[in-house]
Parts: sequence; C-alpha cells; structure tokens
Amino acid sequence: MSARRRIVFAALLAAFSSAAPLPAQAPPDLTGVWTDYVEPRPPNAPAGGQGGLAPNLPFTDEARRKSDAYRKLVSATGDTPGGFCLGPGMPSIILGGATYPMEIVQRPEQITILYELHNDVRRIYFGARNAPEADRLPFRNGYSTGRWEGDTLVVETTHLVEQVDARYPHSAQARVVERYSLTTGAKGERVLVIDFTMTDPLFYTKPVTGQKKWMAVPNGHILPYDCAEEGWRRRLEELEKGAAARP
Repeated sequence: MSARRRIVFAALLAAFSSAAPLPAQAPPDLTGVWTDYVEPRPPNAPAGGQGGLAPNLPFTDEARRKSDAYRKLVSATGDTPGGFCLGPGMPSIILGGATYPMEIVQRPEQITILYELHNDVRRIYFGARNAPEADRLPFRNGYSTGRWEGDTLVVETTHLVEQVDARYPHSAQARVVERYSLTTGAKGERVLVIDFTMTDPLFYTKPVTGQKKWMAVPNGHILPYDCAEEGWRRRLEELEKGAAARP
C-alpha cells in the first residue's frame, strides 16, 4: 500500500471511529386498553378456564398441606377473595378474569397497569425510579422492576406475601418473571403476549410457567370497580372459628 493510500485509509478509519453512535431504538409503546384475546379454536375443541386451582402444580408437601387446608375451609360456602372485592394477586393477576380489560400507561421510568377488575393497580419501575431495597414492602402484587431486552419487556416481581387463596398459590419467597412481547393475531389484531415463570422453593419443586394473551382495544376505556380487603379477612376468620368449634 502506498504512503498516500495509507494516509487516506487512516483518515477514513478515524472518521468512522469518531462518528456519533446511532441512537438507541425506542422500545414498543404498550400504552392503551387491552382485553382478552381468544385464540381461534378447532370445531368441538373444549373451552379453557381460569377459575380454581391451576392443574398439575408441582407442589411441595408443605404447599399441598396449606392449599388443601384452605380449600377445605372455604368449600362449604364457596367463598373467594373476588367475592369480597379482593384482587387475585401475582401471578394470577396476569391472567385477568371474566373478560375485564386492563389499561397500560407507559413512561420511560415507569409502567402502570390498571386492571378494571377490583380496581387493581401494578407499578413497574425502571432504573433510578426504583425504591431502595429496604423500602420495598410486601403486597399481594409484590414489587416489580422492569427492563427492556430489545423489543421485549422483562418484569421481575418479588416482595410478595404468602397466598393460598389463588390459582397459583405461593409463599412470600416467590419470584415471578414476566416477558411481554407484541405479535399479530389471526385477524390482524395487535396482540400482547405475556409469558411468566414463577420460582418458589417453599411451594414448588420446579418452576411454574404460564401465558396470557391480550388484544388491543382502539380508544378503549376501563370502568370503576370498588374493592376492599377487610371484608374478606373477616370472613376467613369467621370460617376458621366455625371450623374450630365443630367436633
């Protein structure tokens, strides 16, 4: 290579090296109202259901004992948390319920999910918006942190409370990871796919997985829904006292 060509090559290399980096691609905007997406089913295929205990859960012995005790307690009356206006908690809330929609409000530092059923709310925090670890309190919906992996939203939820009154019972040590991705439905609909994995060494012998699909509702709205937890707690105490008093 001649001296002149080497000089030109070095100049081009320096120009490319000093060029400004390409701007990062913005993540998908999930803002909007979403309702249940129903997959097209072959004729005569059985309809799915979301009520009750999820099938074939890999319970530990302790989890099986607690789950059975709870279901025996409420079997005579059929009481449920929802009957007392209490939301299902994580990860059951991911599945929605009874065709009630949800609304997502997306900002760079926080995503808020508003569920019409029970007026439930989840807040997913990003980066510096997160609270210090010591300030993260346990709740039925836990504490959720988010990050983007390309076009996929990854949400990790911890700081849960023990729940035996749910489709997916779990201990306070449960950890739920969700992956949100967009796809297109059979009729061209905008579909949000949520895959989740729950790990809980106290309740399960292996990870538990599930999936929920939501369909965008253009210019959709959610309606008010009043809820309270205290009534459900009182009802469980009444049932426990009644069970203890029986021979």
